[in-house]
Amino acid sequence: MEAHEMTLPADGRRLDVQLAEASGLTRSRIASLMEEGLVTVDGVPQKKAGAKPRAGQTVVLTIPAPKPAAPEAQDIPLTILHEDADLAVVVKPCGMVVHPAAGNEDGTLVNALLHHLDSLGGIGGELRPGIVHRLDKDTSGLLLVAKNDASQLALSTQLSERSMEKHYRALVEGVIREDSGRIEAAIARSKKDRKKMAVDEEGREATTEWTVLERGRGVSLLDVHILTGRTHQIRVHMRHIGHPVCGDPIYGSAKGAKVARLMLHAYSLTFTHPTKGERMTFTAELPAEFVKSLRANGIEA
Repeated sequence: MEAHEMTLPADGRRLDVQLAEASGLTRSRIASLMEEGLVTVDGVPQKKAGAKPRAGQTVVLTIPAPKPAAPEAQDIPLTILHEDADLAVVVKPCGMVVHPAAGNEDGTLVNALLHHLDSLGGIGGELRPGIVHRLDKDTSGLLLVAKNDASQLALSTQLSERSMEKHYRALVEGVIREDSGRIEAAIARSKKDRKKMAVDEEGREATTEWTVLERGRGVSLLDVHILTGRTHQIRVHMRHIGHPVCGDPIYGSAKGAKVARLMLHAYSLTFTHPTKGERMTFTAELPAEFVKSLRANGIEA
């Protein structure tokens, strides 16, 4: 247990808002701690998140030690490009699921991270890494991992405010004549197949920018910059404009280019370090099987 005693300003703001600001925890985490009786005002547990502190009151926030995470740590090979006390940047291989779930209880990225990461502060009261953004199972490349609640909040805020920049490499069907383009099309779960996503004007806004890097035999290699992070965004948007990602078993073409895998790779990531304030950029080289498939379709990456 770690107790933090403080006197909050009587400025009319809610208690959960002020505690989140003072502690670096999320409001939902503060709310759960309040429900557990771990926030007191003048010695009395305060469970109402909307309560407003009065002048001179003493507020004590008690943060329990993180509980062991449910997933087990597993010694799975993993490329870690950077690690410090607040975060890690790793390269997820194609075919690896990020989170444990039914049918994928182990062998996931989270299992690997629990083994490899040092000094894991935990997220939401558990000794687990915080996955800041997602990658599909068959998409390879860079993933940003928070090691504590404060980093998770700061990095997630950058993601939502679009100050985090993510670029992908994608091999798509067809030779695109234009050199670049921008796709602005809302995405929602498909009304015809609930396992798929689809362009839907009633969905959430989604923006994708693309630039042709090289053209091959019936294919185009793109740099793709996503300004939003919707599920399957690149795959859905490229299909929407008639150039599905090669090797895509869900949105691709049955007569598409012969490739070894889904040809989508999270290539570069730029963000501001949550405590140091430094702007940081990382890149992940294209995997060997990705390069081999490019060359087989007339592209020398």
